[in-house]
Amino acid sequence: MASGALQTSSQMACDSEIPGFLDTLLQDFPAPLSLESPLPWKVPGTVLSQEEVEAELAELAMGFLGSRNAPLPFAAAVTHKAISQLLQTDLSEFKKLPEQEEEEEEEKAFVTLLDAKGLARSFFNCLWEVCSQWQKQVPLPAQAPQRQWLVSIHAIRNTRRKMEDRHVSLPTFNHLFGLSDSVDRAYFAVFDGHGGVDAARYASVHVHANASHQPELLTDPAAALKEAFRRTDEMFLWKAKRERLQSGTTGVCALITGATLHVAWLGDSQVILVQQGQVVKLMEPHKPERQDEKERIEALGGFVSLMDCWRVNGTLAVSRAIGDVFQKPYVSGEADAASRELTGSEDYLLLACDGFFDVVPHQEVSGLVYSHLIRQKGIGLRVAEELVAVARDRGSHDNITVMVVFLRDPRELLEGGIQGTGRAQADVGSQDLPTGLSELETNTSLRS
Repeated sequence: MASGALQTSSQMACDSEIPGFLDTLLQDFPAPLSLESPLPWKVPGTVLSQEEVEAELAELAMGFLGSRNAPLPFAAAVTHKAISQLLQTDLSEFKKLPEQEEEEEEEKAFVTLLDAKGLARSFFNCLWEVCSQWQKQVPLPAQAPQRQWLVSIHAIRNTRRKMEDRHVSLPTFNHLFGLSDSVDRAYFAVFDGHGGVDAARYASVHVHANASHQPELLTDPAAALKEAFRRTDEMFLWKAKRERLQSGTTGVCALITGATLHVAWLGDSQVILVQQGQVVKLMEPHKPERQDEKERIEALGGFVSLMDCWRVNGTLAVSRAIGDVFQKPYVSGEADAASRELTGSEDYLLLACDGFFDVVPHQEVSGLVYSHLIRQKGIGLRVAEELVAVARDRGSHDNITVMVVFLRDPRELLEGGIQGTGRAQADVGSQDLPTGLSELETNTSLRS
């Protein structure tokens, strides 16, 4: 976490940036879009179910505003306002009849499908109207100060043909979902897709949105996250049957609410906490060889077999995931969750997919991060990049995504001489990294 002085200066910068951002946006788009105007964003498919609308439009708006360097709290607040405005209108003009030719009887419990392109156009015009109103006076909630976060993210396709990982860093959770209580909330997640990217992309858009709608979010956030995973799986399975998709995804997320950490996971993506240089285990990944998972699968009539690795029904190497429509119920969509009070002595969270954790043991993470911080004089912006390089150099051929969420200023970790018990990898430095990244690779250092 950045210092208090940095939080204040950052907020002043945010306040001063908003008028200029709005002026430029409204110069580039001087009027709402006409029916002939090209859309400024790529529409997610041809149809959306009514339940998918809010999250999918939020994803469009946050991507669009982020590409124009909008201050993050403002982008989230204006997105929420525009979505609320759209959802108060009659959406029946966008209704499309579902194709029911091969639907199972229970799936005919009617799912309202809406034209995605028409919705996206109407939504942009709502966004335009809100920006026009806010150009005169930006509401105070859109300028409200928030906790500062330092997040280092790096993701590579590696030697795989496609990049099927997705990740989410959302420190403005409250702004995006219109939560106005006194509890700060920030959400971080990694999703590791298989059999295609559709499930991972879907989970990265919908899990946090579904969590925001759970009544338990305010009283039992861990339960809200579990239900969000279950509901996202259910929604994606409808989509998969409708669009004949076969992909799946594991996932892990962390929701920090005030001084409490809540984590939820499905499959073998993992999160660890490092506290005063020591790794704190937060979860047990779902793998087919786990005795309780094996017994659950066999009780349902499936089997777990050892091939190149342990697999469910001879196919998937994970026992729980969103999607995988043809492997349900053996591959479960039920997440596990846990909560932990934070004391202020925690160093950082690390979220990553199995492309990292299969080759880097938990106990080595602290030493690797400490070694990096020494060389970078306490600057943690590129630490995820180095961790990904370590995994790649140790022989990982999978997609690799690593996210490090600092819970205090990384310079404090050096001042205390905290290096943990892991062996530092001082020979793997940023100077050894490739100079270019493919379009399927990302390197993000977020201070917000």
